[in-house]
Formats: sequence, C-alpha cells, structure tokens
Amino acid sequence: MKSIAALQAPVTATPFDGEPSDAELDAIEVESPLILAEVALLDAQIMTIDRTPSELDARRIRRARRRVLAARRDLTNRTAAATVSGGAA
Repeated sequence: MKSIAALQAPVTATPFDGEPSDAELDAIEVESPLILAEVALLDAQIMTIDRTPSELDARRIRRARRRVLAARRDLTNRTAAATVSGGAA
C-alpha cells in the first residue's frame, strides 16, 4: 500500500490563518456599494414573495434595480479607469 503522507506537505505547507488578506479587504471595500445595492434589491423582492406586489412594491423594486445598475456601472468605470491609468505609459 502506498503512503500519501509525503504528498500532503505541499498542500499544507502554508497554513491558513482564516483571516482575509489586505488585498481581499480592499476589494470588498471597493465592491461594498454594489453588495449593499444587491442586498436592498433582494430585500425588496423577498417582501413580495408571498403576495401580489402593490404599486409601491413595484416602485421599490424598480428603484433597487436602478441602484444595482448604477453601482455596477460605477464599479466598472472605476475598474476601467484604474486599468487605464495604471497601464501603459
């Protein structure tokens, strides 16, 4: 029977401390407006899951969708601007 103990060293060579890195935290901070907008949209949709949406519900969902689209646009523009400014000289 072949032992696999020697094969485990490369897999466990770097211990995982369970905390996100600074780069991951920065990425979350940049994406947080989009995350919050998506949560608001989900909340608006959940409120109407078990009933017929009223006109107020429909407006709330439309506004939440617009916020999500605006947040996606802003994030995309910010990412594109960072890529262009940090790109070729």
